Amino acid sequence: MATETQLLSFIDRHRSLLAKERNAEVERSTLLLSNCGPKLLEQKGLALLALGVIGINIGLGGKTLVELERPTAYHSTPTFSPHTLRPGDLARIEENISSSGPSKKATKIKKTEGATSKTNAVEGVIYKVSDTRIVIAVDPSEDEVDLPDRCRVLKLANSVTYDRMDGALDQLEKTIIPSVCSFSSVVYAPQHDSGLIQSNDKPPHEMTKLIRVLLGMSQPSARTPVADLKFFDPALNASQKEAVKFALEAPEVACIHGPPGQWTGKTHTLIEIIRQLTNVTPSNPKPQRLLVCGASNLSVDNILERLLALPPAEKGEKLKATRIGHPARVMSNEGVLESTLDAKAGRTDQAALAKDVKNELEATLGVLSGKGKGGKSKSPRGLERKKMWEEVKALRKEYRKREGGVVKAVLGESQIVLATCHSSGGRQLRFYDFDVVIIDEATQALEAVCWIPIFKGKKLILAGDPMQLPPTILSNDKVDKQKKDKGRLGVTQSSSNKNDKAEKKKQNEPDSKSKSAQPSADLAEIATESLVLSDSDSEDSSDGEQVLGEDAPAKVTPPDVLPHTKIADTTKTKTKWTGLRPPQTLETTLFDRLEKMYGNGIKRMLKVQYRMHAQICEFPSKTLYSSKLISHESVASHLLRDLPEAKPESEEDEKEVLGTPVVFFDTAGCEYYERLEGDGDEGSRCNENEATVVKNWVGNLVSNGLLPSQIAVITPYQAQVTLLTSILRPLHGPQLEIGTVDGMQGREKDAVIISLVRSNETREVGFLKDKRRLNVAMTRAKRHLCVVGDSSTVQHGGSFLKKWLAWLEANADVRYAGFD
Repeated sequence: MATETQLLSFIDRHRSLLAKERNAEVERSTLLLSNCGPKLLEQKGLALLALGVIGINIGLGGKTLVELERPTAYHSTPTFSPHTLRPGDLARIEENISSSGPSKKATKIKKTEGATSKTNAVEGVIYKVSDTRIVIAVDPSEDEVDLPDRCRVLKLANSVTYDRMDGALDQLEKTIIPSVCSFSSVVYAPQHDSGLIQSNDKPPHEMTKLIRVLLGMSQPSARTPVADLKFFDPALNASQKEAVKFALEAPEVACIHGPPGQWTGKTHTLIEIIRQLTNVTPSNPKPQRLLVCGASNLSVDNILERLLALPPAEKGEKLKATRIGHPARVMSNEGVLESTLDAKAGRTDQAALAKDVKNELEATLGVLSGKGKGGKSKSPRGLERKKMWEEVKALRKEYRKREGGVVKAVLGESQIVLATCHSSGGRQLRFYDFDVVIIDEATQALEAVCWIPIFKGKKLILAGDPMQLPPTILSNDKVDKQKKDKGRLGVTQSSSNKNDKAEKKKQNEPDSKSKSAQPSADLAEIATESLVLSDSDSEDSSDGEQVLGEDAPAKVTPPDVLPHTKIADTTKTKTKWTGLRPPQTLETTLFDRLEKMYGNGIKRMLKVQYRMHAQICEFPSKTLYSSKLISHESVASHLLRDLPEAKPESEEDEKEVLGTPVVFFDTAGCEYYERLEGDGDEGSRCNENEATVVKNWVGNLVSNGLLPSQIAVITPYQAQVTLLTSILRPLHGPQLEIGTVDGMQGREKDAVIISLVRSNETREVGFLKDKRRLNVAMTRAKRHLCVVGDSSTVQHGGSFLKKWLAWLEANADVRYAGFD
């Protein structure tokens, strides 16, 4: 049972890590934007320069859409340079400062509430991005701003997410402090017939059994058997049915482990769980209200898209699902867009009253902008203009009031509400609780952000894969940089510690107390560090022992060494439940922590994958999933030659190109060395010769009938992405996907080519040693996987890489990478 000290240490550690992460993001964005020149910002992918406004329109929810492109007057090509701006990111449009002087004319637009104090700037959310155009969605406000004819777009840090995570930790602390010493005095929320509980009806900071289980204050309750369970989807396989049954029977929390290739399998499982919970069945006599969340907008939209495609229930009514979130962050699918809160609110009876106010507001704003009747009226000036702006403010206040009633009506009749974990903390859901909270992609979400929706539910279902990429943590880069700096100085950690201890011994030799106390303190520190190592830092975890099936015995992890805990006790722990442990880094997700606390009994793994050829699946299944991941018969033997587009140029090509599932171009001995782009640690790596090998193989695939849209080229390094883009885009167009490993998580292509980049005489591989990143890379391919790399360098990156190279040598079609 977790003690008060452990609980508070857990929360304080999270606060400290979040503060470091917030500072790292602010330093990378805000400070970077102020200290770096425009060209450097563009090189880092944080800015698009010299853009022109080509249109201003109105989008869903009354959002103002500003469309920009690269004018031919300033650029030789309309195509954007490589950048990191994506739909849903915060961005600022401001004047493009150059030595040629200020812009000639300006475009008027309403300014956002959070906009910068600069007169010619506006902030918003990226709505759409193509190779040649970017659209920014701007919220209307009371003020105006003039956008210059020549603009630039800058990517901004999003502090709102951190504020909500900090708020969730504050609420967690206030919840547990009055309860840690009196576990029996638990207050539960009353059951309402509507299934939707107003938070005003319950005491603040309610301690539920779910929270107690998640924090290790009590063990999970025994499963409640579900009798006469009939599945809506007859196509579910045995492991999916077991996962559904397990999730329904778990009283507080259930984890669903979906390995690669579960793009359809995991989603099908979650959809079945949702249908079981929201429909009246013998095992579920009362329909429940659900809050479905995800780590990304894409994961939420995919679930919503599947829900909308479901046939009506027996009563003839479809599930009533509402999507919470900024319309700019929602998938550009008509059904998904129509299910957003903004769109639904516009179709209610109450919306007619709000529409009258909106029309009056738009008419007043039209007069203020000089677009009154006929579109040629002059905008008012002086006192008249001031009076009209006061009227605008009053109308906005009235509109927000009426809109609030509309939102309440929409959410009140929704069976399922969908949002990202972050968006679930918005004002729309402030006064609502749900029966069950489902979080997809839970292994890609910070634990703190998961607590935002957790407070709104009495039961939690998590889905994800801890063997794929964890959340992206910027503050970890600083730690790695400090270690590199020590290495450049020729000071290793062990030698540094030895020198420090030797110096202390000289200074404190007469003091026998300090001399005798030092070893025990060092031992405690070493023990603590060894117990909180993350999976990626442990070589043993790559042997397939870390992720076991539910039938295997749980791997026992000893509790943290706290000041009041004897070190000797850690070796005697034999129970699965090991207690609450403060995380070492933010990469430790809630899914990871629950598995370590309660063992494999807390989860069920989906064992059939529907993506990869059996040979592509073989290595990750054996090393990371204990050989439990098997290929469905529909994909186990499919190859490129089975595609209708495949047109082999010869019988040899049909066998060597289209008939081979795994190809390895080994550059060992070719001296295809990598090159560092940029200055010091801020740079990225590329490899021109590997890029040429990739270019030739892509050309070979295309010449044998494959479409560029069926191929993806991925690499761990952004500099290699830039290089490959410059080489391949002119030949194959934008349909050929080129990107980093991180950007391909959750994606799949018929043919995938991986450029490993690293090739050097010192045998350094950098973050290529992260087995989770490689797992994502090698499991994106459906029918064909091609690896290009230097085995003599890569095999020195740890046991996992060594095993992978050995497997490629034994099972892949190994080819010489030299140029003829």
